[in-house]
Amino acid sequence: MLKNLILTIFLLLSVEVSAFDLPITGTVVSYNQKMIGARYMGYIKHIYFDIGDSVEREDTLWEMESAEFDILKSQADLALEQANSIVDMYQTRMNTIKRQRKTLAKQGMFNSEDMQNLDMTADNVQAGLASAQVLVKNAASKIKQVATITGYLEIKAPNAGIIVEKKIRVGDLVAPGMLGMIIVDLDHLQIESEVAESDLKYVNKFQKVKISIPSINYNDVGYIKSIVPSANPMAHTFKIIINFKKKSDKIFPGMYAKILIKIDETYYSN
Repeated sequence: MLKNLILTIFLLLSVEVSAFDLPITGTVVSYNQKMIGARYMGYIKHIYFDIGDSVEREDTLWEMESAEFDILKSQADLALEQANSIVDMYQTRMNTIKRQRKTLAKQGMFNSEDMQNLDMTADNVQAGLASAQVLVKNAASKIKQVATITGYLEIKAPNAGIIVEKKIRVGDLVAPGMLGMIIVDLDHLQIESEVAESDLKYVNKFQKVKISIPSINYNDVGYIKSIVPSANPMAHTFKIIINFKKKSDKIFPGMYAKILIKIDETYYSN
């Protein structure tokens, strides 16, 4: 009788052990977070969004003073206009030469000397026309360069999201690379967690795990996307990243999450 009781207790404990879950905690994060900075030095002219505002891709976040670049653009436009005028002038002269040839030919006054003079004039005009066309090409290229630089004065959102941090104000002088805003994409979320070195043997890539966000009573199943091969030397833990499908608009980066990793009973036989 006692032997049967001990055997029953052993079986119950075995079942309990085989169904054991490793509980760990984590934090919801966005894996599409962008830090937006300036590309040129200048003063902030307008800011169109604030912390907590939603933005769409290509929305203008802020604009910088453009007086210096307006001058460059005016100069480039003027150079292109002048080059086009020179091209028109040479084309007009070339057309005049062609008409003169036709007129002399009709009047029967077209001799070798006239032909030689017109050919020399036409060659000179053609050379001038080619040079003017090069000027037009260079001026058009300069306008494109200025337009690109001017475009840098309007800082646009690289993707949709929410502004979670703003470091600039109107009138501030910013330098290239200086952080202006941080945008977080709320549609692509993950959970980051730490696993003790001693428990790492229970964790496998693509392993399904149970996740919960207690603050909003959210429960779901995700999977371990990656195990980061970089240990925390102080705590002897490894970071793991868990992917899951966002099924609630109430899930935000920074939320506390619980994860349950199912441990196979085969680990206990070693």
